[in-house]
Amino acid sequence: MNNQSKSIFKELSKIIKNPKSDLQYKNKFTLLTSVVLSAQCTDVNVNNVTKNIYPFYNKPEDFVRLGQKKIEKLINKIGLFRNKAKSIYQLSKILIREHNSKVPNDFDKLLALPGVGRKTANVVLNEGFGQSTIAVDTHIFRVSNRTKLAPGKNPDEVEKNLYKVVPPKYLKDAHHLLLLHGRYTCKARTPLCKKCVIEPHCKFNKKKFD
Repeated sequence: MNNQSKSIFKELSKIIKNPKSDLQYKNKFTLLTSVVLSAQCTDVNVNNVTKNIYPFYNKPEDFVRLGQKKIEKLINKIGLFRNKAKSIYQLSKILIREHNSKVPNDFDKLLALPGVGRKTANVVLNEGFGQSTIAVDTHIFRVSNRTKLAPGKNPDEVEKNLYKVVPPKYLKDAHHLLLLHGRYTCKARTPLCKKCVIEPHCKFNKKKFD
């Protein structure tokens, strides 16, 4: 933990009130399926598809009854829809068979589900169960490296370094604070440095964006 980290999270928490996922879901199961669907896909696109699904299908049993092919038809506007349909169908069966149709509040058990990696497991634990986990997506990876808050060559390295520097009081919200800042301010191609509240604490070379 250092002064830069304290300052960054203090400033972000002032402007991002009640930080939470942009994904729309009805329960922990639909949170899980939405996060699976969001891989290499925007939250907006996922929400546009699931808004027509979740009012009717929102439990593991619903998706098992649908079957993989019908799930494919429902989500075919999302990239990699065939692979994602297979994952959702298979994980639904596993949840019924091994977890009494409940999403497990356990990292390793989540990681054992089809289509679930470290990022997805951490998002579900943080958003769904209120655990102080940090899922490193492309936005958090970019912000962590640009600011030099928690630089790393890959998401796992950034995640490890973030746990070292995030102040305990901000740990639960750190994922969403960094993600939302990266999505709307510290953008990949055109970062809004002049409007950035953490610019004084950032070590990014901003000359080419001035």
